[in-house]
Amino acid sequence: MRALCCLALAGVFAVSGPARAEDLLVIGHPGLPFASVSNDELASIYLIKKLQWPGGLPIVPVNREASSPVRTRFSELVLRQAPNALAAYWNQMHFKGKLPPLIQESDAAVLAFVQKVPGAIGYIGAGSAPVNVKVLARVP
Repeated sequence: MRALCCLALAGVFAVSGPARAEDLLVIGHPGLPFASVSNDELASIYLIKKLQWPGGLPIVPVNREASSPVRTRFSELVLRQAPNALAAYWNQMHFKGKLPPLIQESDAAVLAFVQKVPGAIGYIGAGSAPVNVKVLARVP
């Protein structure tokens, strides 16, 4: 009987395969005058190297909290940095007078912030329904 249970479980895992992490959506304020951003542009924005949109509107990036799996995926896939390397980067930038992006505690909070703040950009899990924002990129 135990052997049958083990075989049944092995079959379930073989069919289902490894879990895949959720895609991310990069969202922007609906008033932004463009339809997409590249990963390189996102890295410049989130490392506070690019400060204004074309036309002079200030860029207002918003992050998820440091413990969020969504933020970890964004950091690794878009910024190409592990969370601890990113923390070290911001420690250095602090001494140059630069602050990291604002933090929101949930996808819903990021969505609400980006909807309301001109120039805002953020990211959410693809399972969250983006309403009244522009989807600027999808990160698989």
